[in-house]
Amino acid sequence: MTAGTTASRRPYHRLDISAPEFWKNDFRTRDETFAVLRAEEGLSWHAPTPSIFPHAETGFWAVTRHSDIQYVSRNHELFCSSQGVSMDPMPAEIQRAMTFFLAMDPPEHTRYRRLINMAFTPRQIRMIENQIRASARDIVDELVEDLETNGTVDFAAEYARKMPMRTISDMIGVAPEDREKIADAVESLFGASDDEYSSLEERAPHLMTQLGILAGAGIDLARARREDPRDDLMTNIVNAEVDGHRLSDEEIGAFMVLLGSAGNDTTKQASSHALAALVANPDQRDWLLDDFDARIDGAVEEFVRWSTPVIHFARHATEDTEVAGTKIDAGEKIVLFYCSGNRDESVFARPHQFDVTRTPNPHVGFGAPGPHACLGRQLAKMELRHLFHELLTRLPDLTVGEADHVHSDFVHGIKRMPIGLR
Repeated sequence: MTAGTTASRRPYHRLDISAPEFWKNDFRTRDETFAVLRAEEGLSWHAPTPSIFPHAETGFWAVTRHSDIQYVSRNHELFCSSQGVSMDPMPAEIQRAMTFFLAMDPPEHTRYRRLINMAFTPRQIRMIENQIRASARDIVDELVEDLETNGTVDFAAEYARKMPMRTISDMIGVAPEDREKIADAVESLFGASDDEYSSLEERAPHLMTQLGILAGAGIDLARARREDPRDDLMTNIVNAEVDGHRLSDEEIGAFMVLLGSAGNDTTKQASSHALAALVANPDQRDWLLDDFDARIDGAVEEFVRWSTPVIHFARHATEDTEVAGTKIDAGEKIVLFYCSGNRDESVFARPHQFDVTRTPNPHVGFGAPGPHACLGRQLAKMELRHLFHELLTRLPDLTVGEADHVHSDFVHGIKRMPIGLR
């Protein structure tokens, strides 16, 4: 019997985490289901999620425990990325266009990761931090003025995205007049499952349009820097070489999609979720402010665990294997639910409590250890550190209204979140 036939006859779990309706629930409600899956033996088998693309997928295995997420992430020989990293059925070439080297395996992944990493020299990082510090001051200057003028401001829609997009733009040299277009494309791309961005019938062309905007911006920048080199990250990227290989314009376009998404979502979503949590827990905000420089690094780890901006990534088994006592057939998809791993009761005491004093904090908000560990995690932490220094020291008495969340199985996002002054 072939693996495909076996999978087609395997019963799906009684708890349906594939339906769009499940992902319209809030984070805590969804985790009641994940908690049941964590408590059961082995992995659970689920139906494919509804897709805008034709496919022959039969289902996926849900990896919900922290220890199992770590195991799969470390063993890339058994669980590959090159067959796709999305829970949603989607052609591999589109996934590659959206995620670039995230949808590769070593040694190809290693070469591209080294190419990108070469552009983040110590000098470049020092320059980036100075830019981030200045951006944080400027953004909160704008926010203070806006609050004093209007009383209420939509932090999520108007301000949370400013820090990551300014950082990315400064790093690679995006012109100020192009920044909003790129930021809008990123939000639309990764919120595509939300009806506010596109209907089901519109999603495929909508997706391709946003990919085209981002990739085109990267290609245009690469060509410009080859003709007119500057002291920025894009110039470093077009000149970087590993084993005689340089990035082509098309590869830099794909990197632009990845940089725009990965470089935006973690900081944007973590800042909105963390600000709401700190306002709701003034004792923790005060504790953090009592010795900000010594305590902020640990607090940022909790910001990321609490928010878990990226909900999942998928892998495929390269051979018949086993996870948590469950037999996995070669070629079958397994989905790593970081949202569940970050609420695993066996790892985190009081997992549903926001706690900036939490230590240790082995969250998987940046993915788990292994070749695909987040390359930009230090940059994201730096952005959050400087942004919250400005926010908490200059606006200690904010109020936060009800948040409006993105309906997505991939991004734990907030579309709108009003804030005001007491």
